[in-house]
Parts: sequence; C-alpha cells; structure tokens
Amino acid sequence: MKYKAIFFDLDGTLLPCHIPTFTKVYFSELAKLLIPHGYEKESLINAIWTGTKKMVLNDGSRVNRDVFWESFAETASGDVKAAEKICDAFYSYEFHRAKAVCGENPLAAEAVKAARNASETVVLATNPIFPMAGQLSRISWVDLTPDMFDLITAYENSRHCKPNPEYYKDICKSLSLDPSEVLMIGNDEDEDMHAGAAAGLSTYLVTDCLIPSKTTPYNGMKGTFAEMVEYLKAL
Repeated sequence: MKYKAIFFDLDGTLLPCHIPTFTKVYFSELAKLLIPHGYEKESLINAIWTGTKKMVLNDGSRVNRDVFWESFAETASGDVKAAEKICDAFYSYEFHRAKAVCGENPLAAEAVKAARNASETVVLATNPIFPMAGQLSRISWVDLTPDMFDLITAYENSRHCKPNPEYYKDICKSLSLDPSEVLMIGNDEDEDMHAGAAAGLSTYLVTDCLIPSKTTPYNGMKGTFAEMVEYLKAL
C-alpha cells in the first residue's frame, strides 16, 4: 500500500528504552535541580505524575503545557515560575544524562529515511507529555535531527495525548491528511496500535521493546525494528 504519511513513535520504537528505568533516572535528575527551590522529592514526583495524568485526560480545550503547569501549581508547594524556568533549561542539558539508560539504534536514521522515500510526510508522533526541548534531546540520542520530520509533537503544540485517538486525528487535521493514508509505527499495543487504528490509521507494531495491551492483543502487521525497516524500503 502507498502511504501519504508515516508516523513514528519514539520511546521503545526509534529509541530503545525501558520506561520505568528511564523515568526513575529522569525524575532523579530533575529533582536535584528543583529541591533547592523549596520542593520535597516525594511531593514533587507526585506533582509531575498528577500533571502528566491531567495531560492524558486533556479535553482539547488547551495545549498540554498549560494543563500540566496549572496542575503542578495546584499540587506542588514551591515557586512554580522558578520550576518552569528550571525545567525549560533542564530538558536541553541535564536531561541528556538519562541517555545512559537507553539503548542504541543504528537503524533509526535509516528507518526515517526509508519512510521519507516511501511517503510525502514523516511525523514524530511521540506522546506530547514533554516539552519540545525534551523531544529534541531524545531524538539526538539515536542520531536523528528535527529537519528529518515534518512535525514533532510536544506539549506546547498538542491538545491531546496517547492513547486518545483524538491525538492522531489532531495531527492528521493539522497536516491535511486523510487518516486512511497514514501508517503509524510504534511499540505500544494500546497507545500506538489500538489508538491509531481507532483514529483510522494503518498500524505496524515494532516488537523489540514491546508493550503489550492490557486488554486486547494486537493482531495486525508486526515485526522487529530491522524487519520494519525492510518493510518501509519495499513500499
């Protein structure tokens, strides 16, 4: 099938990553910077998780960034303006220390280039719970650059999150794409496969860092990352 656009997930797909380990390191590094500004570690982590959950439940009325920081201000006790300023810088600098717990993927750039050759539009459809600086830092860990994508979703430019199908519909609408002409490639059966399919996208499951569905096994196209690259080359 000829696709007009190909969407890629990042964590566990282009970037090999064990989410619990990654999150532990990431939160630890961020806490080091925020605790001196009046935040207690446990309440800080709770505020981050609560804000993240609020973004996942975003009804689309505001961008995710506004939802997160409003929730953070309600949950955490400390200087919120200082926290936001620190976080903005953190994702371009200290956040890179989390690369140590992520894997290498020498085929990442090859996959994106194959997608570019096979379609008109390539999107980094990574869950927009991070600021753009965080998305750009993470793609650099597998030697990808912003110019390789027509759109990178982040909490500044998105109003929904995975696994809400509206997240995928928003991308298609912003790029004037018919969902039936889009292929979503990811490693999470619920967030990437089922949510993508619910939005009308075709889907391909990468199994290297598979996150299985909590309720419904995926029965569509699937393969290892290397097999997925060969699939794209054959389109």
